[in-house]
Amino acid sequence: MKAFHEVRSYDSDFMVWHSNYENIGFLAHWHKEIELIYVRSGSCRLSITDVNFTAHAGDLAVCESGQIHYSDSHHMDNSLDFIIFDTSILGSLFENPHFVHPLVTKEELARYGLSDRLTGLINTVSSELEEKKSYYQEVVISSLQTFWFLLKRFHPRTESSSVPDNRRTRMLADFQNLLSYIDDHYADNISLEYAAAGMNFSTGYFSKIFKKLMGINFVTYLNLVRVEHAVYELRNTEQKFTEIALNCGFNNIRTFNRVFKEITGCTPSEFLLLPDPDTYKRTYYNRRSEEQEFVKHDSLTLIKNFD
Repeated sequence: MKAFHEVRSYDSDFMVWHSNYENIGFLAHWHKEIELIYVRSGSCRLSITDVNFTAHAGDLAVCESGQIHYSDSHHMDNSLDFIIFDTSILGSLFENPHFVHPLVTKEELARYGLSDRLTGLINTVSSELEEKKSYYQEVVISSLQTFWFLLKRFHPRTESSSVPDNRRTRMLADFQNLLSYIDDHYADNISLEYAAAGMNFSTGYFSKIFKKLMGINFVTYLNLVRVEHAVYELRNTEQKFTEIALNCGFNNIRTFNRVFKEITGCTPSEFLLLPDPDTYKRTYYNRRSEEQEFVKHDSLTLIKNFD
C-alpha cells in the first residue's frame, strides 16, 4: 500500500484513462503516468511539484511522470477533463520532457496550433475508450503521440544538459524517497526533526518546502498515511482498536480516535458501522464544509466538495 502514490486501475491492460469532473479538488499524490488536465470551463488552482498557479478555461496543465501534484479549488467552479496514460504509450525510450512550466495557456495552445488538436484528442480518447471499436488502441496511441510530440516541439523545456545536475531535481528525488520511507515505516516514531534531518534541512525550511509541495503539513500527511493503514486493518482484521492504534504509529487510543475522526469524519467504532466502509479510499480534503461526496468511477484521490 503506497499512500498517495496512486496506482491506477484500468479497465484492461491498455493503460489510458479519461474522465470529466466538475468542481473538484484532489490531494497531493504522484504516479508514474502522465496526466493532462484541461480546463473546459471555469478556473482551478493547481500545484505541480513546487509550481503553484491558477488555470483558466482553455488552459492545459501537464503533470509529467513522477511529479507531485494537487488541486485546492474551493469556491471555484470548473469543469475539468483528465487524460492519464502510461509512459509506454509514447515509446520504450520515453524520458520526461522537463517543461519549464507545467501550464500551457489557452493563448499558447493557439499560438502552437494545438487548440483544436487538444479538443480533438479529448473527444477521440473519450469516444474510442467507450466504444472500443476495431483498432481503438492504435487510434488512441497515435492521437496521444501526435499531440505529445507537437507539444514537446513548441512548449519551452529545460536544457537537457542541465537536468541531471539540477539541485531542484535532486531535492525532489530525495523528497520522494522520504515519502517512500514514510510509507514503509509509518508505525515508527517519525518526528518532524527526523524527517528534516533526512533531507539535510532545518525544521523550519523543511516544513515550508513540505507544505508547498504537498499542500498540507508534515504531521497531517503522516497521520493520513497512518489512518489509511488503520482503515485497512479495521476492514480486514479482528484486532482490537488499541492494537491497531499501536500498529499504525499512534501512542495511545485517545490520540488514535481523535486523529481518525479528524480525517475520516467518524470514530473507528462509527466507521465499522458504515453501510459501505469501502467508500473511504485514501481520500481526504481539509473540511471546509460538513458535506462531502466521493467522486465515482476512478481516481483514489479525487473528491467533491460542497458548501
